[in-house]
Amino acid sequence: MNAINTKINNLFSKIPHDIISLIARIAVAMVFWRSAQTKFSGWEFLGQKWQFFNLNDSTFMLFEYEYALPVLPPEIAAYLATFGEFFLSLALLFGFLTRLSALGLIVMTAVIQIFVYPEAWPTHILWFAPLLYLVKEGGGIASLDKLIFK
Repeated sequence: MNAINTKINNLFSKIPHDIISLIARIAVAMVFWRSAQTKFSGWEFLGQKWQFFNLNDSTFMLFEYEYALPVLPPEIAAYLATFGEFFLSLALLFGFLTRLSALGLIVMTAVIQIFVYPEAWPTHILWFAPLLYLVKEGGGIASLDKLIFK
C-alpha cells in the first residue's frame, strides 16, 4: 500500500505550480466576475458589461434588504462590492498583483460568509481555498506579475 501511495504522490507532485495557479486564478475570477456582471448595466463589449460605475437599481435593493451589512450604508456597500468584484477578478484573471487581489477577494468572501450568507460556507470554502493558495504561492509564470516584477 505504501508503494502505491508513493507512486501516486510522485505522479501528482509533477504537476507544476504554474498550472495549478492558472486554474485557480481563472476559476475564482470567473465566480466574482459573473457576480459583478449582474450588478451593473451599460455598454457591452464581447458580451461583457464594462460600465462598472452604472449600478442597477436592483443592486441597491439587494444591498439594502437582502445583504444589509451592519457596518456600511447600502449604497456604499453596493459600490464597494461591485468595484471589488469587477477589478479584483480582472486583476486575478490576468495575474496582476495576484497576492493582493486574492487577499482582497478573501476579505470579500469573509464578509459574505459572516454577514450575508453564513449558511453557504461550503461554497465559500471552495472560493477561499484557491484564493489562499494564490496568496501563498502567487500567480505563476502565466501572470502579469511574472512579466512585470520578475
